[in-house]
Amino acid sequence: MASWFRGINAKIRSRPMLSYFCSTHFWGPVSNFGIPIAAVMDTQKSPELISGTMTGALIIYSATFMRYALAVSPKNYLLFACHFINEGSQLTQGYRWAQYNKWGGREEELKLKAESGVQGAVGKVEEEARAALDKVKEVAGK
Repeated sequence: MASWFRGINAKIRSRPMLSYFCSTHFWGPVSNFGIPIAAVMDTQKSPELISGTMTGALIIYSATFMRYALAVSPKNYLLFACHFINEGSQLTQGYRWAQYNKWGGREEELKLKAESGVQGAVGKVEEEARAALDKVKEVAGK
């Protein structure tokens, strides 16, 4: 049985492309791509959900391992691309966090919510007033 596995492994390793797809140089970055995919998807969510501490840690992590992806031999360009995408998306999230928490974004959002809430309330009051006026006219007309 062991010789059968060695034979299969020898066949795989004899072909450079198959050897690459069966290596950690391929599967490590592929499995790691979940982090940048999640970060890119999170750019559509509310900035109040962003953790500034975790975003800062991921910025440092991605910058560090981008460098190490090119320092290993052979260079792992797929891992570099993974960390490059993650670095960009984490920097975007960091900017969104700072805009919301430090540069007045939260206050602006609350102001807009208050204004839209007042406009909605005024619209409802006007609608109810029209309905009441129609009822008064209907009763007065009888």
